[in-house]
Amino acid sequence: DRSAHPTNHDDTSADPVRATFLKACLGSCSGAFGGNHTRSGQEDRNLRPASGGSRGGKAVLCRYHRVLSRAAWSGKEAARVLLRSLVEALIPDGALVLGVDETLERRRGKKIAAKGLYRDPVRSTRERFVKTSGLRWICVVLLAEVPWASRVWALPFLSALAYSERYAKEQGKRHKKLTDWAWQLLLLVRRWYPEREIVAVADSTYASLKLLESCRRLRNPITFITRLRLDAALYEPAPPRHPGQMGRPRLKGERLPNLSVVAEDPSTVWRVITVSNWYGKEKRLVEVVSDTAVWYSTGLPAVPLRWVLIRDPQGEFRTQALLCTDLRAEPERIISWFVRRWQMETTFQEVRQRLGFETQRHWSQRAIQRTAPALLALFSVVTLFAHQQMTKSAQTVRRTAWYHKSYPTFSDALALVRKELWAQEQTFCGSLRAADTLKVPRQFVERLTDALCYAA
Repeated sequence: DRSAHPTNHDDTSADPVRATFLKACLGSCSGAFGGNHTRSGQEDRNLRPASGGSRGGKAVLCRYHRVLSRAAWSGKEAARVLLRSLVEALIPDGALVLGVDETLERRRGKKIAAKGLYRDPVRSTRERFVKTSGLRWICVVLLAEVPWASRVWALPFLSALAYSERYAKEQGKRHKKLTDWAWQLLLLVRRWYPEREIVAVADSTYASLKLLESCRRLRNPITFITRLRLDAALYEPAPPRHPGQMGRPRLKGERLPNLSVVAEDPSTVWRVITVSNWYGKEKRLVEVVSDTAVWYSTGLPAVPLRWVLIRDPQGEFRTQALLCTDLRAEPERIISWFVRRWQMETTFQEVRQRLGFETQRHWSQRAIQRTAPALLALFSVVTLFAHQQMTKSAQTVRRTAWYHKSYPTFSDALALVRKELWAQEQTFCGSLRAADTLKVPRQFVERLTDALCYAA
């Protein structure tokens, strides 16, 4: 892997350029920017102000963008360092709960070669199907409890461009399904953490027998939790073979009733449990019934699993089913892990509103493949910065007259990081013009800074 810092391969003809925006965000993680990962003959380059990186006295602003379009650094190595920082800060021990989901970056133009036509999840409904042009990114996030926010946040650290089938055919590449990309990314995380317990949660798109079997067959299996169709073909485990029995080993036993039949059966014994943080809300009472079975379809592997049937006593949502590849997992634990998945939608919304996702205008292939993952990872970097400050001293939560909140949100974390960066002298250096000194009251400056930090 290439080290995650610029090298002499980027085409800069004058002063050197260095991408210290990542180095500033991950200052405590020197592994991605030097140390043992630095190759011989490569120097860490400085990201100078526009007035410093000049050609003939004129600013050359394009060099900032060349960090994404031409500089040689490894996004995979940066993702590994970022995940290590998140784990050390938030989950030093215990299971790593990962969320897998895809998000759409709406892009148009002839130079956006990897784009495709996909279903727009925002404008589409059950009755109306809306297509849009864009790039589809599959993301792996860490679903971790943030102490000062008193809730679970979805922290992106690894993303991959799931290019369209048309683009794969034009480039002579093998088209990968979303489940293939998910398996590739999860396997990468397993190699980074070979001994830690890993739990992956995803929606029904990833309910694939091949993906479930791949996660289950690892030396240290990855527990996979997703939705299960109510009409899925479930079977009893295959009976044991007798000594001297001829023929292939059986994959399954007798067919079991569909879960839709189990849900309507009056003899089904339901158990009432309380689920905390039900899709980001308060506690909720639900009725559950659970058992083990083998899910099988012709030509595909037979996967043993634990299914959980969930029913709402109040009748506000339809009966649904979940599956878990860990047969020993308790239904309460399975549901509590799965409902964390909703935080990924909140993260995608915050990245669009606060960090400028879908506003980039890069055309080069390398910049396209780097910018969106960098913006998604920036959400986690901001959270790490804010976590360092929040643990040192208690921060006041900013409230408005029309919205009350008891704990900090991502907008508070982003404002806190802005204040810390602006307070550094080198942040606003580089201006060489002489100006008159104007005395401003400190109280006014504080109020102005606070207003700017929360500006959209």
